[in-house]
Amino acid sequence: MRIGLVLAAAGLGTRLKSAEPKAFLRLGDQTLVDRALAPFLLRDDLAAAAVAVPDPAVAADLLRHLDPRVRFVQGGEDRQASVAAGLAVLGEVDLILVHDAARPLVEEATIAAVIEAAAKSGAAVPALPIHDTVKEVGSDGRVKGTPPRAALVLAQTPQGFRADLLRRAHAEAQAAGVRGTDDASLVERLGEPVLVVPGRRSNFKITTREDVLIAEAILQARAQPPK
Repeated sequence: MRIGLVLAAAGLGTRLKSAEPKAFLRLGDQTLVDRALAPFLLRDDLAAAAVAVPDPAVAADLLRHLDPRVRFVQGGEDRQASVAAGLAVLGEVDLILVHDAARPLVEEATIAAVIEAAAKSGAAVPALPIHDTVKEVGSDGRVKGTPPRAALVLAQTPQGFRADLLRRAHAEAQAAGVRGTDDASLVERLGEPVLVVPGRRSNFKITTREDVLIAEAILQARAQPPK
């Protein structure tokens, strides 16, 4: 099975208040992109990886892209457009993974679980159960309701899809003018099933400076020899 990867890394990181795009932010001795790519590049079945960045020319100079399977592409105006740009250059693959560079601590076990589930069902996402009470709030700031949290999960990436299914989902969403917050939502609107596999709390999305500190602490803990 030939696997393709689209890594969304075109965010500007405005909430991080960084002078550089989020993709180039360093976490320890590596950028977010390098760390996010690393576990995928360990797989022999990865045929190609497309990384959507704000400026491919700058990325080629700043990021470690020694693996010939990696190609940088110009990101779009939003995440969906960036993923579409990556899909356009992947070539012929059987299964496509879509991951966020802002989740640089993804582990090989999560990737493997998503691939196995997507190969069987056509689409799969890692997700976490919600332990806090969730409130639906109206535009006036008042609570409208409390949905049962047992039926809710927090979706993560990488999300995995049969290649033809993901390409069709993007094409039909584009034609209908639909913008989704993740790729699974585009597949869902086609009425296709999306399987959920267990996510990991360490696979969180780096959005703020506090998140960077948490990620650095996790890296330090991983580097400690087992007692």
